Amino acid sequence: MPFRSIFIAFVIGSSLIVAALMVNRARPAGDTSHPLPAFTRATGRCAQCHREETAAIVHQFERSQHSQANITCYDCHQALDGQDDLEHYTFVLAREVTSLNCQACHRTEYEQFARSRHALPAWAAVRGTARLSADQIAFGERYHPGAVDRPPNALALLEGPAAIQTGCLGCHDIGRPNPDGSIGSCTECHSRHSTSIALAREPQTCGQCHMGPDHAQLEIYNASKHGVLFNAQRASMNLSADPKLLTTADMPIPTCATCHMSGLDGLKVTHDTTERLSYFLFAEVSEQRPGYLSGQTEMQETCLKCHASSNVNRFYAEAEAVVSATNDVVREVEELMADLRSEGLLTPEPFDEAIEFLYFDFWHYFGRTAKHGAFMGGADFVQWHGNYELLLKRTELEEMAAALRRTGGRDEPGSASLVEHF
Repeated sequence: MPFRSIFIAFVIGSSLIVAALMVNRARPAGDTSHPLPAFTRATGRCAQCHREETAAIVHQFERSQHSQANITCYDCHQALDGQDDLEHYTFVLAREVTSLNCQACHRTEYEQFARSRHALPAWAAVRGTARLSADQIAFGERYHPGAVDRPPNALALLEGPAAIQTGCLGCHDIGRPNPDGSIGSCTECHSRHSTSIALAREPQTCGQCHMGPDHAQLEIYNASKHGVLFNAQRASMNLSADPKLLTTADMPIPTCATCHMSGLDGLKVTHDTTERLSYFLFAEVSEQRPGYLSGQTEMQETCLKCHASSNVNRFYAEAEAVVSATNDVVREVEELMADLRSEGLLTPEPFDEAIEFLYFDFWHYFGRTAKHGAFMGGADFVQWHGNYELLLKRTELEEMAAALRRTGGRDEPGSASLVEHF
């Protein structure tokens, strides 16, 4: 190429670069402080460092639907109004990504979640009103009276801050109040960088918290016909289907999310996991929820995608019979404990006497298990893990009460054997 042509090309190229720099300099400061999208995609500048420092999260993001939709790292990590920010290699980022960042795109899901018991009631069940604003308390109480404006959990306080932080809040943190005023953590179910719908539909995801002696939903599900069929046919399920387009062809076997949240075959989608419930099964004595009829109807609409109405009606009648019978047993023992307290044989403080722990196990473990087993198709949990244990613990409670009355509130020699199984 002649020298003259090379020189002209150089001048034109230099002029374009200078012009671009001048245009960029004229941009508002808010624009220039934001990284360009190309920097924040999986192949961009964020990934260049994070492939070396935290490679797994890059791979997780690359496989996500967010990545496929050209969502960038910065779309989620940018600092929004009310959030503390930090400068990170010339990028201004949120110090903590919260549900406020998620609701920028998923407002309906956030608002449904915020109304649910997964939100503020979950937090308050452990921490009471700690870190909650007056507006947040009022909001939570509007949907769940008495479940938010409450004292911290007495048993958790006795166990201590280490157990609360690493144990209790490992699950109840899903409803935490965030410094930016938002509520909850979406990543508890969807994960931070894979942001997966399929993950949220996995029974094991719900089972991270909904397991164990006080709410054995995962164990009950795995033992139920639903769980057995799902585990046998999981490979044929389309767990990644769009929630608003999910059909019984995608998931002919239900998981937790199918029954409590999904829009199966045209049903509405919800992130309020309480909408389809009809009883407060977690309570000592389980009463009907205020929206009993609507909750029952909405859950049964899901059941009817697979079962005949006669089967659904029989199932509900049998489950409600278990709830009623369990309530009767718990009420009798609840009255026994109230009588001991009124007779001055128990102190006003919670959990300072062995019989209080046994009573807590009685309703909180075995009463709940019987009721959850009835509503989730877990026969063994209704019987051996539920009603048998209720019968055994009731006998032990009555013997302990008789001993307290004989001794005027002092433990008899050998009485510890009644609770040695704790």
